[in-house]
Amino acid sequence: MDKKLNRIKVVLAEKNKTNKWLCEQLSVSPTTVSKWVTNTCQPPMETFMRIAQILEVNLDDLVRYEELPIKEE
Repeated sequence: MDKKLNRIKVVLAEKNKTNKWLCEQLSVSPTTVSKWVTNTCQPPMETFMRIAQILEVNLDDLVRYEELPIKEE
């Protein structure tokens, strides 16, 4: 998985929210959220969906999709 997949840190900053606030909302440790925002690891998709809900954004705002090259046959 691409280590620069998520934009959680960017969206938190745009919403004027902190890592600590997010960990409290999700009932996870601050270390876990820190790993997500530094792209050390990625949360499960269900957690991405919950984060989007909590931050009131679309999932697309949190996850950067790379355009896949079209494979010719």
